[in-house]
Amino acid sequence: MEKKNLRIVFMGTPEFAVGSLQRLVENGYNVVAVVTQPDKPVGRHASVLRPSPVKEYALAHGLPVLQPLKMKDEHFLEQLRSYNADLQVVVAFRMLPEVVWAMPRFGTFNVHAALLPDYRGAAPINWAVINGETRTGVTTFFLDHDIDTGRIIAQRQFPIPDDADVEYVYDGLMQLGAQLCTDTVDLVLSTDGNAPSQPQKDSDARHAAPKIFKETCAIDFSLTAKRIYDFVRGLSPAPGAWCLLTPRDANAPAQVLKIYKTAKTGESVAGGALVSSAPDHKAANTGEPSAGGALVSSAPDYKAANTHDPAAGGALVSSAPDYNAANTHDQPTSVEVGTLKAENRRLFVATVDEWLEILELQPAGKKRMAARDYLNGFQHPEHFLLK
Repeated sequence: MEKKNLRIVFMGTPEFAVGSLQRLVENGYNVVAVVTQPDKPVGRHASVLRPSPVKEYALAHGLPVLQPLKMKDEHFLEQLRSYNADLQVVVAFRMLPEVVWAMPRFGTFNVHAALLPDYRGAAPINWAVINGETRTGVTTFFLDHDIDTGRIIAQRQFPIPDDADVEYVYDGLMQLGAQLCTDTVDLVLSTDGNAPSQPQKDSDARHAAPKIFKETCAIDFSLTAKRIYDFVRGLSPAPGAWCLLTPRDANAPAQVLKIYKTAKTGESVAGGALVSSAPDHKAANTGEPSAGGALVSSAPDYKAANTHDPAAGGALVSSAPDYNAANTHDQPTSVEVGTLKAENRRLFVATVDEWLEILELQPAGKKRMAARDYLNGFQHPEHFLLK
């Protein structure tokens, strides 16, 4: 079969999915329809509807677009059947019922932004960086009844530099995923729909990648500097790690502070007894974790924290990797964790083992800025704690 004769229905929503759709279209594959999420209400009164990046690309290239509210809606299923797809390709979409993923004669495959079976779930890019991984990758697999558990078709690896944030990894995996997408379609073509695949080994699933929420992004300064460094870059630039700038004067209110970039100093916080344990962010935080608006994540937009929406159907049941339990470090320190100091227009915070330099941050109600600029108007940092 030639690729012009293979009828493909593409399913996806965020920018991450556009890379694969664009590669299919520009390389002459026969994309007969696109399925994406309904337009999202935005604005103060939700009076404006914003189309998804995938819809915008599809309409710009004359592709039919379907936007079902429910994947089992009979009208939608009739429309989908009318395109007589041989293959469905899913990238960062939503859960699909069997009646949808089993419809094409060659099945439905998904492009997942991790090396399955590791990092199954909605936010694999974020969790790989948070956990300090030095490599990740992309996987294509056939959908089945559970989340990200189907038979693996192909994989490609991607290195994660120590200074990389989510944006860097996201952009790299978007391009690598697009390449693997067309390679997988070519494999389906060359085997007349019988692409070889291998079952996943659950024993190799070392980490989960659940959806990221507001509470997930709270920084715990009782962890090591390395863990906090990875945590911050794993949530940067979005949704953004946050903490509470808390005056030592108990009568003054705390303010939310987002931290986007840090640097390891290797400077030990020496001697004495550990003063504090992990702060109760949930109890203390009465404001939003950003400079306005609630922190959301379902990101298929890494920018919302999930470049991958669980596409295979069923509920996500995995929990977050035990970031706190695995990394609390009980070495003694004479400086209270969360203590701030400024030296030569540089801002530092005490962790359980080392001083961590804060390079970029965002105070409540203001724009993201360099720490040195923040210090122009921030007097006496020693009078505050980060919690």
